[in-house]
Amino acid sequence: MAFRTTAVVRSGLKKWAYNLSGFNKYGLLRDDCLYETEDVKEALRRLPDHVVDERNFRIIRAVQLSIQKTILPKEEWTKYEEDKLYLTPVVEQVKKERLEREKWEKDY
Repeated sequence: MAFRTTAVVRSGLKKWAYNLSGFNKYGLLRDDCLYETEDVKEALRRLPDHVVDERNFRIIRAVQLSIQKTILPKEEWTKYEEDKLYLTPVVEQVKKERLEREKWEKDY
């Protein structure tokens, strides 16, 4: 029973922190907020064009809303349940490949 209660509390805490972060009020996803390192740029290059276009639209809309000092209507906010990690798995793969390549170059 304690495990279920703990899982519910953690889930509630995650949702609270997600909403507190504020990026969802601009319609952004978590992966839209990643700092663009070389690994992230390579991962973006590997994504299909329509996914990158959707990401660019969300970012441009968020910048425009920020300049206007406003947010989206509440029904258009990104919900915790709808937020999917579309870029993180690709970034992790790119990092893994880069580390493997660096190890190979170092050893051979």
